[in-house]
Amino acid sequence: MGNNHLIYPLFTLLLKWLTPKYNARLRFLEFQIEMLRSRLDLDRISTTPEERKTLVAIGEQCGHDVDELIKVVIPDTYKRWVREIGRGEDYKPKGRPRKFGRMVRSLIRRISGENLSWGYRRVTGELKKLGIKIGPSTVRNIMLEEELGPPPHHTQQDMPITWKTFIDAHKESLVACDFFTKDIRTLFGIHRVYVMVFIHIGSRKVYCSYPTEHPRNNWIMQQCRNMSMWLDDEGLECKYLLRDRDEICPTTKMKDFFNVEDIKVIKTPVRAPKANAYCESFIGTFKRECLNHFVIFHKSQLSYICKTWVKYYNAERPHRGKDKGNNVLDVDFTPQTQGRVRCKQQLGGLIKSYYREPPDTKAA
Repeated sequence: MGNNHLIYPLFTLLLKWLTPKYNARLRFLEFQIEMLRSRLDLDRISTTPEERKTLVAIGEQCGHDVDELIKVVIPDTYKRWVREIGRGEDYKPKGRPRKFGRMVRSLIRRISGENLSWGYRRVTGELKKLGIKIGPSTVRNIMLEEELGPPPHHTQQDMPITWKTFIDAHKESLVACDFFTKDIRTLFGIHRVYVMVFIHIGSRKVYCSYPTEHPRNNWIMQQCRNMSMWLDDEGLECKYLLRDRDEICPTTKMKDFFNVEDIKVIKTPVRAPKANAYCESFIGTFKRECLNHFVIFHKSQLSYICKTWVKYYNAERPHRGKDKGNNVLDVDFTPQTQGRVRCKQQLGGLIKSYYREPPDTKAA
């Protein structure tokens, strides 16, 4: 009896000391749950059968007295779960089953992503053309879930055009230009020379200028005139000239010259090095496959290398571009299937091109 008189007061003191701390931890967890719920965009939380069984099993330990604790659903829903699990009923999902899987969702993402101005009705029409029968409301719900759809502009004229869309739409009449440099070693030291490159985006054909140490305005304008004559010789059209924001280019003179030629000069966006990707890609390919292997001693040597490579690039080199199909740029080229295979080497073997020797037509 004497020991009991000591244990009860100690137990009471211990309970009073632990209860506030335990209650504070519960309130701390409960507040975090409320914070998470406030950040959810859904009005309701969908639960799986496993989650329901786990909640009911935990609730059974406290006599299912969880009306003040349940947060994911209302208390009546929890009680219905208890009754259903008690009767051994299987969970049956509510609503109609989804008939459209990942393939259709992926296709909707693709079509909507490639056409930013299209709404769900236009996307639905394209899907019907592909033999996919789906309602506009279903497409709308999928686009809302995937956060797709046109931006909130009031008129079609206000819709932004992506840079890729602009390039693809005008590539047959678009020429891009840029510079690259190469060091020349002479008896009087190392000199840096400049070469101006023009590439017709639609055909991928290239024109390179003669190198110079001083890319002044008059020299640049002469290269623009040479490029214009080259386009006429090749039968290529140019209505837009794409250039970067290099200070070397004489902006006013170039604009005045090309205005006479009915060509609009367009500068690449600010801090967008990939905007002139076609020209940069050609320069990178030229340097990696050819120019970096040479030590240049004179401008005429560099000019010969450039001309040889450009001639090979425009007529003999297969191009792996997405719209080129690993074919040469010469539209009149016809692959030969008969004859002995030969290798044509240029620039000391750095450039190699394979062709078939015409068969001997002489009579035996």
